[in-house]
Amino acid sequence: MTSERISDESPAVLLFPQFESELYRTAASEVAGLSEDQLDFESDKWGWSKWSIRRHLSHMASGNFRWFWQRWGLQMFPDGAPPNAPSDEETRLLTQSNYDRRMDENLYWDIEVILQKLHQGLVLGQAILSRETAGSMQSKEFEFSDDGKWPWFYKIHGAGLRRDTEVNTRIWFSLETIFRHRYYEHITHLYNIQRIKLAQGLATKSEVPIEGYMALAGWDLSKP
Repeated sequence: MTSERISDESPAVLLFPQFESELYRTAASEVAGLSEDQLDFESDKWGWSKWSIRRHLSHMASGNFRWFWQRWGLQMFPDGAPPNAPSDEETRLLTQSNYDRRMDENLYWDIEVILQKLHQGLVLGQAILSRETAGSMQSKEFEFSDDGKWPWFYKIHGAGLRRDTEVNTRIWFSLETIFRHRYYEHITHLYNIQRIKLAQGLATKSEVPIEGYMALAGWDLSKP
């Protein structure tokens, strides 16, 4: 994310320039040339290695479809669905499979297919940003149900996340908070992918910034 002051009238793409190409490019670079065994390495030695590189990447791809399409759909696209939006059936397979917040592994297992879906979801995000301003990113809100699973949200997102005054389990995300969350999720899982590579004696390709959730006190940043 940019740290520069941006006026409310500025295009929203200036707030999150990483969504145009950087998030995809860095993820694709880290998995390029890896063997099937390297992609599927898992270990109980560390919490971050219980998912393989392939599964971390599938989770990243699935999350974009959940946050940019499945949960709020046309609320995020008031001018109509973008041309690359998945069908209702594919949305279910991408976001509500039996594979713990990952895409359906029976259909989305090949690494090139996973990368294709990662790119497709990021393009959805870029389509949202292209329609918004920095000001509208703060003023537009989307309802969500808080089941208490993400207490660290409140330590990061501040005013962009508010609890409903009448229904205690109802919270509201600003559009900016949704994108900030997706950015933090991407770099967190990219860092995990890099750690799994290091555990296999493999070199990493980029430097991941330690910010967002990873910058919280007590977050496990250990390396093998």
